[in-house]
Amino acid sequence: MVTKNIKFIHKKRFWAGLLLAQFLLFLTFSKLKPMISFFESFFEIQKSIHQLLFSWVPFSSGDILYVLLGFFLLYHIIKCFKKKGRNKSLLKILLAANIFYFAYQIFWGMLYFQTPVIKKLSSQEKPTVTKAKVLALRYLERCKQTRESLKEDKNGVFVITDLQAIQNEILLQQSKLPSFISGKKAPGINSFKPSLFKNVMSFTGILGYYNPFTAEAQYNSELPSTFLPFTSAHESSHQFGFAREQEANFVGYLLGINSKNAELRYSTEYFTLKSLLGFIFDEDPAFVKAALLHYSPAMKRDRAYEKAFVLKHQGVLDDFFAFTNNLFLKSNQQEGSITYSYFIDLLQNYEQ
Repeated sequence: MVTKNIKFIHKKRFWAGLLLAQFLLFLTFSKLKPMISFFESFFEIQKSIHQLLFSWVPFSSGDILYVLLGFFLLYHIIKCFKKKGRNKSLLKILLAANIFYFAYQIFWGMLYFQTPVIKKLSSQEKPTVTKAKVLALRYLERCKQTRESLKEDKNGVFVITDLQAIQNEILLQQSKLPSFISGKKAPGINSFKPSLFKNVMSFTGILGYYNPFTAEAQYNSELPSTFLPFTSAHESSHQFGFAREQEANFVGYLLGINSKNAELRYSTEYFTLKSLLGFIFDEDPAFVKAALLHYSPAMKRDRAYEKAFVLKHQGVLDDFFAFTNNLFLKSNQQEGSITYSYFIDLLQNYEQ
């Protein structure tokens, strides 16, 4: 019995030490440009393989993977409370943590340390509220114009007519990204998947997510139509290799803003307008209130539907996931989830 305990202690220390060693190793890699370039190249290879493996599956393989992982952890956590089998379960948890952490870092985590997109733009001025107001008025007019041609439901709210066409347009626009923004090759593989967790996502405020283990761009199919096209463009930007949230917003903006698909263009223009107004609000709430009053009647109906959707799904889960997402973003050298300044920074400098 004593021998078994000694062996367990040595194994536990080994796997715990290995996890710490991985953390320090990847922390060192994050400071080395040649290693970041290596992981960027590796991402292109593994993404292509994963898309070939999983894109043809009609449901979300990534969601199934997370469900299995959840059951595995729950089973072994429960076993840890029982004397019999406790040591084996604890070792399995440590082993799984090592595998998961290693796979996450090589498939995705290191991409957070790529050269920021802002450094690729010729202009790198700080965003200003004055410039944001000019852009907000411009995008308000664009939204009004684009909204006129879109289909509505019986309540006069914008509805998507062909999500598949939007997805294909996003893939097409990936190949048209400016070379100074991205030299990445557009794969042209449709790996957009409606998440199996759509009900949970609605109550957590999660619009979509990129699964680095299957290279799927997941989206919440319950979202209002104003959200869905741009959310798809945003997640496809992650799929394209842009890890930072606000950079994925900016690349999603580039994918949608000049699209010939009016539904994608309106969703992009509307997201941009809301981001600009959110940026302006702290300094000049009166301007934002005036802008909202100048929404077209159709845009006001869309906004009311969005607000009703959000209010319907607010709760403890929403607050919890907002808090944890904030921690995750900041741990990866990003702004919190409710800040707009980096996206506005990219937008203003790109426009300039």
